[in-house]
Formats: sequence, structure tokens, C-alpha cells
Amino acid sequence: MLEEKILSDYKDAMKSRDSLRTSVLSCLRAEFMNVAIAKKKDKLDDNDIIAIIKKQMKQRDDSIEAFTKGNRPELADKENKELNLLRVYLPAQMSVEEVKKVVEGVIASTGATGIKDMGKVMKEVNVLVAGKADGKLISDLVRQKLSPEPKKP
Repeated sequence: MLEEKILSDYKDAMKSRDSLRTSVLSCLRAEFMNVAIAKKKDKLDDNDIIAIIKKQMKQRDDSIEAFTKGNRPELADKENKELNLLRVYLPAQMSVEEVKKVVEGVIASTGATGIKDMGKVMKEVNVLVAGKADGKLISDLVRQKLSPEPKKP
């Protein structure tokens, strides 16, 4: 399970005195505990863990953008290193072509015809790709497939 791998890596980072890795994994483990308490669970499943990691990565992305705009390259570099450490724990990402095939298959199986069916399609696609593709990419592809073609005059 992913949570045990992260705990093991955290212990290894502490033993090797890798302060950056220890810090990132410690924050990640604290977030696991907070979510487990909020959900009233003893253990989180891998989907919950992946969601937490993605949330942490999004925070790092936002920080990198803010630090870059604020002309703080040293802080942006630190956040980028943390982002790369977190990226290791996500499942391998699907290619755009693979996601397109999944989206087309779901549209065909659900009988979606227009943008009003986007929520239904998104729900099915997210279940099938389960953390292996970026949500924005999925959303863009679904919207692209369900939007009516512009009529040429």
C-alpha cells in the first residue's frame, strides 16, 4: 500500500538525515492523519492518498508560480524540489492519446450527446483513470468532444 511505502521512505529519509525529504514526507503523513480523522477511518485507501498527494502538488505549483512572480527563485526552486519528491508517489500518468480513447469510449457507452452530459462523462472517466491523468486535461478533452461543432456560414 502507498501509505506504508511513504512511511518507509520517511524512516529512511530520517536515518539518512535528508532534511528536505523528511520535511515533505512528514507534512504528507500529517495530512494523511488529518484526513483519516475527518473521514473517521483508521486507514486511508490508495485513492485517498493519491488525492492528498495531488492536493499537496497543487499547493506547490501555486507556490512556485507566486515565488516566480515575486522574484524569489530560491524559494521557487525549493518548492520545485518538493514537487518532484511528491511526484514519485503518483501512479504513472496516461498519455493524452490514452485519455482521449477512454473519453471517447465513455461517451459512446453513456450515450452522451452534448455539454449537458459532461458531469456524467467526467464521473465515469475519473473512475476509469483513477489518478493516472490530470483533471484539467480530462475536463478539456470531454468538453472538446461534447461541444457542438461551430456551423460554417
